[in-house]
Amino acid sequence: MTADAPVETGAVTPGGPASTELVQLLTPEGERVTHPDYDVDLSAEELRGLYRDMVLTRRFDSEATALQRQGELGLWASLLGQEAAQIGSGRALRADDYVFPTYREHGVAWCRDVDPTMLLGMFRGVNHGGWDPNSNNFHLYTIVIGSQVLHATGYAMGVAKDGADSAVIAYFGDGASSQGDVAEAFTFSAVYNAPVVFFCQNNQWAISEPTERQSRVPIYQRAQGFGFPGVRVDGNDVLACLAVTKAAVERARAGEGPMLIEAFTYRMGAHTTSDDPTRYRSDEERASWEAKDPIQRLRSYLEKEGLADAAYFTSIEEESEAMGKHVREAIRTMPDPDTMAIFENVYADGHALVDEERAQFASYLDSFADSDSHEEGR
Repeated sequence: MTADAPVETGAVTPGGPASTELVQLLTPEGERVTHPDYDVDLSAEELRGLYRDMVLTRRFDSEATALQRQGELGLWASLLGQEAAQIGSGRALRADDYVFPTYREHGVAWCRDVDPTMLLGMFRGVNHGGWDPNSNNFHLYTIVIGSQVLHATGYAMGVAKDGADSAVIAYFGDGASSQGDVAEAFTFSAVYNAPVVFFCQNNQWAISEPTERQSRVPIYQRAQGFGFPGVRVDGNDVLACLAVTKAAVERARAGEGPMLIEAFTYRMGAHTTSDDPTRYRSDEERASWEAKDPIQRLRSYLEKEGLADAAYFTSIEEESEAMGKHVREAIRTMPDPDTMAIFENVYADGHALVDEERAQFASYLDSFADSDSHEEGR
């Protein structure tokens, strides 16, 4: 544990005392530490893989932010600073586990092999997601705050009834933890012993609202009132996030019910590109968290332990540049949707009213073509 760790941290089991320890396996300085309840034993190749995941995820995210500023996207929700929470938890999952994300889980999408450019379609306004959720067991992004947590719980209840040994994980933020949907999901999951992991990325700001105005107690402690375990993990420590999530999903698969993970991290960027965080938080606050950067933390460890050399880091930077170029080209060549496609999937077997509305809209569009032809003939 470091001096940077919050006082109100640790794991809670129903009926048991609260620990005062933040689950951490890698300090901000890149020193490997141990924890009595959680650990992970990774090869040098696996450690380098986690570093690559975080670097490429951050590069994709920065390119998307730049593209929004250039008018290519209507909006973007950055994950800057939350790479360890997402990559660590994402890499703890099996292929048959099912993920219910919010709209910021770009790193988890990467871990589920969703093409990063697919994530841009919704923010460009050309599709509703662009990928088949069942191909990667990764649900479409959810904009409605907290609703996906209920969906995850219902899905997990179905998994249990089917007799499968897979787990479900639901991502949400500290702001969403105040939603009634989340409380209902906690209740149902506990009563039905659903194999679901609730992964709260506490980035400490629900847009401009700080966490202390969201909850009187640390978020992970809420689990105790619903009757299942909660744990707070250093969300900037990819190893700790991997170890805790792995334990939680294994617990769920074993039929031991839900668990709440609070990844204590920090949103270094804006809530979305429509937000100005300088209006409600200080530069000093951000600077203090930049010193705990998840990517630099793992890089320091790799360098100190001789697990990666300069050539490796250079190769990752080159791959990062290639990804940036790919993303820029993909968004600028992304085709617009068929204007009439909006009517295609309203009803499975069609509907007379929809047919009428389709015809009216087609006539409306044709009127512009007639107008253009008239202007050209003058």
